[in-house]
Amino acid sequence: MKNLLKTLGPGILFASTAIGVSHLVQSTQAGANFGFTMIWAVILANLFKYPFFEYGARYANATGESIIAGYNRLGKPAIWIFFFITLLSMFLVTAAVGFVTAGFMQNLFGIESAIGTVVVIFIVCIIILISNNFKLLDGLIKVIGIILLLTTIVAFVMVLSKGPQGNLPLWDFNVDTKAAYLAFLIPFMGWMPTALDLSAWSSLWTIERIEQTGYHPTLKETKFDFNLGYLLSALLAICFVTLGAFIMFGTSFTFSASGVKFSGEIVSLYTETFGDWANIIISASAFSIMFGTCVAVFDGYSRAMSATTRIIFEKQLVNISKTKLYRGMLLIISVGSFILISVFHEDPAGFKKLITLATSISFLLAPLIALFNMLLVRKKYVGAAYVPNKIMRLLSYFGFLFLSAFTLLYLFQSYLPPL
Repeated sequence: MKNLLKTLGPGILFASTAIGVSHLVQSTQAGANFGFTMIWAVILANLFKYPFFEYGARYANATGESIIAGYNRLGKPAIWIFFFITLLSMFLVTAAVGFVTAGFMQNLFGIESAIGTVVVIFIVCIIILISNNFKLLDGLIKVIGIILLLTTIVAFVMVLSKGPQGNLPLWDFNVDTKAAYLAFLIPFMGWMPTALDLSAWSSLWTIERIEQTGYHPTLKETKFDFNLGYLLSALLAICFVTLGAFIMFGTSFTFSASGVKFSGEIVSLYTETFGDWANIIISASAFSIMFGTCVAVFDGYSRAMSATTRIIFEKQLVNISKTKLYRGMLLIISVGSFILISVFHEDPAGFKKLITLATSISFLLAPLIALFNMLLVRKKYVGAAYVPNKIMRLLSYFGFLFLSAFTLLYLFQSYLPPL
């Protein structure tokens, strides 16, 4: 038990990162707009993405290095592809998460300025992370995770006891909404449970946890930590779909495309269940959830980009310390993301557009990351003792086909002319 406690942390960080936009925002919207007809997407996305996320933690435990270093072992093309994937997604994803977090902060404190709110959130995130203190991040996320878990479970039980509030069966599929259904599906699965390139973060956090505690866990202990976080994330996704479906599906209510209004509507999901007295508690809890995700996203991208540039530009960065490089990436990501938010925030539907763009790109890039992760857990790279069993390998093949098929479907629906 003592050794297991030393291991726990990266899995909770993973869950906290996942639970933000994909759960609180997208899963709730899925239930509200389409009832339970998207439950299959939640289940399949979590199932078929699982091996590729687990391989990040597995590789780190087996080799003592992050899976980003593993991409370099696959060859220069692989590490350069990951570099460009990260470069393409880090500003979009951080901006989307920051935009959502700002909306919940505005709702909580009654702030009118979206840009001013983003500035405050980004500065606080930088102050927390500038020391590159993994112990501080780990402790903060664990506290927020407990608040989230308790709040959501209580709300879920109370909603079940009240029953559906709409006048349609929860499994009702309206053919007239087919286009909207498909348009929502790909972005939804893009971040369900989260973007696949975040598997690199799991490996980086595993290494950081080992360095923090001085204890190198067994593969079984590392898998327990990751599986705990992953399972909680999957179950909470279903909880949020249920909250949206039971309270909003089949009613006249629709979500706003405005970040501030949307955050208020999310809070109302809970207050309708608990009562108006709980408004301030739920508002604070929802903001805490998104703020935790925002901090984790800043940290994850800063670590991933630092590790990637250190490998690619090793000679040029030889005199720059790990901490200085991390801080530099932290500032670059914050500035680039702020510029993106500045562009989108004036559009009434900018909140929705930014999230859709970020999540769609994440899904389109997923097959490449899946392929790299599959290649890196072979005997050649991790040793015979760490090679996944036959069931995991089979699930990987099906997962890769699943991601590739839906990527092609998205491209066909979006860019090819109708027959």
